[in-house]
Amino acid sequence: MELLDGNQCAAWGARLARVQYVPCYPITPQTEIIETIAQWKADGEFKGLFEQVDSEHSVLSAALGSAATGARTFTASSSQGLLLAHEIFPNISGTRLPMVYVNVSRAVSAPISLWCDHSDVLSVRDFGWIMLVCETNQEVLDSVIMSYKISEDKKIVLPVLVNMDGFVHSFTREQVVIPKQKMVDKFIPKQDLKIKLDVRNPKSMAVPVLHGYMYFRSQVHRAMLDSVSVIKKVHSDWYKLTGRKYDFFEGYKLSGAKEVIVMMGSYTTIAKNAVDQLRKKGRKVGLLRIRVLRPFNEILFKKMLKGVKHVGVVDQSIAPGLSGILFSEVRGMLPSVKVSNYIGGLGGKDVSDKEFIEIFDDLKKGKEVRKWLM
Repeated sequence: MELLDGNQCAAWGARLARVQYVPCYPITPQTEIIETIAQWKADGEFKGLFEQVDSEHSVLSAALGSAATGARTFTASSSQGLLLAHEIFPNISGTRLPMVYVNVSRAVSAPISLWCDHSDVLSVRDFGWIMLVCETNQEVLDSVIMSYKISEDKKIVLPVLVNMDGFVHSFTREQVVIPKQKMVDKFIPKQDLKIKLDVRNPKSMAVPVLHGYMYFRSQVHRAMLDSVSVIKKVHSDWYKLTGRKYDFFEGYKLSGAKEVIVMMGSYTTIAKNAVDQLRKKGRKVGLLRIRVLRPFNEILFKKMLKGVKHVGVVDQSIAPGLSGILFSEVRGMLPSVKVSNYIGGLGGKDVSDKEFIEIFDDLKKGKEVRKWLM
């Protein structure tokens, strides 16, 4: 067990997974991930290829080429860097290439903010990537390792994005258990792609298909749906190996709850404190944290919220002119439940336990609302 920040945890996850190629480009607050791997490379502790390229667009382009040859690939970015690489995200999922990408969430300019919200990560939610959103640094490390086993599964073969909150995770240290290398080697099988680029057996990948395009998109969707069972199995295997349990969603004191907050990311920890305070006063409140954003396990989600009267979705994002992004998705899944929306934490603005308590007070009144936590 060591004191590690989230960036170091992401780097450790990649190292333990025996990543073979890390293309990189610095951007706050992700830079420490590549600095950590660069130091290991300089010290001879990292055996893979480490390469700084021209931009985040070049990073993901290089990652695509690497993954297409069957090399285990890892990279990371944040905010404007993720946006610059937008063009390549669907290329990787559409070519059915396994890899892991860590996004260290940061608000999107303008104006410029270095602090966290989820506008960057949610901009790629429909690009065909499996997406995990973390609450703790331990979860970041574990998720990177688990993601390789998910991504490289022969039934799936899709890339995975692991998200942490900038500065809250990336530069805050927590006690973290670093798994033994032998344990991770046992957990992740050797990658063996059936289709890959090979100079001894030339082939084309992701060629123009014109009217066949719809078929290939349907296959990405089918693989995403099929990944539900694979993710369940990987979570179960990791629990048996480490004793650390993960699921698609985390239910916090949902038993008997009538008012529930739905959210994701690091601010969940503060909201749990609010739940604890109200539970001590006899209030039937609870929280559901979204951990696996894609695929979204709608059946399990509805089951966990059965009997709840009013849901408050707390969004660290906004689709201007509509609502918070999670709110739109949650409301569509719960047509018979009252669903309110609270926009908070944009650009890293603090949301206190007092404000979460005020949300629960709102939900108790029974009227659907849409509010900004200013």
